[in-house]
Amino acid sequence: MTTTTAPDPANTNPIPTPTLPAPDIVRCASMELVVTDLAASRAFYVDVLGLHVTEEEDEVIYLRSFEEFIHHNLVLRKGPVAAVAAFSYRVRTPEDVDRAEAWFQELGCRTERRRDGFVKGLGDSVRVQDPLGFPYEFFHEVEHVERLHMRYDLYSAGELVRLDHFNQVTPDVPRGRAYLESLGFRVTEDIKDDQGVTYAAWMHRKGTVHDTALTGGDGPRMHHVAFSTHEKHNIIQICDKLGALRMSDHIERGPGRHGVSNAFYLYITDPDGHRVEIYTQDYWTGDPDNPVITWDVHDNQRRDWWGNPVVPSWYTEASPVLDLDGNVVETVARTDSSEMEVTIGADGFSYTRAGDEDGTYRGEAAKGFKLGNQL
Repeated sequence: MTTTTAPDPANTNPIPTPTLPAPDIVRCASMELVVTDLAASRAFYVDVLGLHVTEEEDEVIYLRSFEEFIHHNLVLRKGPVAAVAAFSYRVRTPEDVDRAEAWFQELGCRTERRRDGFVKGLGDSVRVQDPLGFPYEFFHEVEHVERLHMRYDLYSAGELVRLDHFNQVTPDVPRGRAYLESLGFRVTEDIKDDQGVTYAAWMHRKGTVHDTALTGGDGPRMHHVAFSTHEKHNIIQICDKLGALRMSDHIERGPGRHGVSNAFYLYITDPDGHRVEIYTQDYWTGDPDNPVITWDVHDNQRRDWWGNPVVPSWYTEASPVLDLDGNVVETVARTDSSEMEVTIGADGFSYTRAGDEDGTYRGEAAKGFKLGNQL
């Protein structure tokens, strides 16, 4: 890995930057998930993962993490198709809701605004179908609830303490990256190859590695939503708990340590197949000159610092997203190289480069070894 200076290839279909000021986004704050079996989802997120119920009705449940003081971080809404209804961001002031609405309207995006909010616990909010096809929500006004950060009588061994980030699947990562940069996000890390193809980018607002990431693939789809724990042992406890409950099939990947972000991680899937990452101990990125780290797609430590292979489902499976009318958004196929195809063999194991059986390319390790090239 290294600090990048090379620009992305020219975008053939760039998203214009509005002339109006962008909203000041504070952080990712909530996700609204549509689930097909509310009781099963409640059991998973509350009984197994330990998220705290703020409020619940017959067809919707509002959940929050241990350190949260706003009404919720996760909305589970019963519906016919498992999908994502909103990636929600808090903005700094009430006027920033106005700015979000005007900014996306200048882009020609469809917007919808509700002064009383789309969900309980939030006030004046605007939802948009953004240029990449994702349903974004922006809000400032919130209902405050009890912050549980000192309620150690409620603290579990695998406690989820914060909503950390989203991860979005989109076919053209440089196009999405440029758009999110114009919205005020900053890039912390990315994955490329020596031909200039970008496979993924991590982008932040709150001074951690990311509030959202873009993963190259057929999209728009939601790759995962991530919650933080305080320490690594909290993640180990979640694995042990899943094992004890005979739910180990919900573990898709990990536990392990990422190369990108340096964080300890675990990927699990909920009863509808929505992917959830449990995540801890990344690093500070809030300085204005924080350098961008670029990883070679052939570096087998980029996705797992220990060099463990990535399971193919992690690249191929993701959740659909809904438009503002609640319809599933049609996906667009990625035409650039696939990260899975250039890094995973037919046996499911990672390799440095296809066809390099003898490890002769730049003197690197042969196919099958857990070594790669850093840009």
